[in-house]
Amino acid sequence: MLHIIIRKCIYQFVLNFTPYIKVIGIPANTTLQAANTNVMTILMGVIMATTLSSLVLFDFTDNKDTSNWMVVNDGVMGGLSKGTFTAATNGTAVFKGTISLENNGGFSSVRCNTGKIDVEGFTTLELHLKGDGKTYQVRIQENNSDYFSYIYTFQTSGEWETVKIPLAEMYPSFRGRKLNLPNYSCKSMMELTFLIGNSKAESFHLELRKALLKQGT
Repeated sequence: MLHIIIRKCIYQFVLNFTPYIKVIGIPANTTLQAANTNVMTILMGVIMATTLSSLVLFDFTDNKDTSNWMVVNDGVMGGLSKGTFTAATNGTAVFKGTISLENNGGFSSVRCNTGKIDVEGFTTLELHLKGDGKTYQVRIQENNSDYFSYIYTFQTSGEWETVKIPLAEMYPSFRGRKLNLPNYSCKSMMELTFLIGNSKAESFHLELRKALLKQGT
């Protein structure tokens, strides 16, 4: 999918800028079909180098829309934990609530439907957030048909911070149980989730600003 998008971008570039790209060796009347293969390869390399080093998954400084986010509490299993997720006025969105252990509960989560994303080539999930000193999980669901997610646990400091998560270290888990399956393949993503469930009753407050996929660390 990604290579198709890149190719379309290159085609549009050549169509729009044919009168100008003669400075790099293509005559003004050169058609797209006759474009020099080497030039197309160079353009492909430039676009990939400038656009694929990172991919923004969400950024609440630019977009406060939370319509593709959904809170899922332990009420789906009879629990009494409560969580909310709302856009704030300071360019963040806030996930907050209380965890209850009553009725075998103990977690709250907020899930973002990212749609099908090609993750190949990316190695790090970078989160810009401010927690409350508590421990959270970030989860990735690779395919809609998967009954499990790949998870990584991180500790928040209570201050604004950048959390860098090695994608290859995210392990498969279902209902708190680690599965005997390979770690995340880093091929695709359908859903991104933040979850708190520390086996104790507590309040929580997590501010999210931005998340992106990156090459390298």
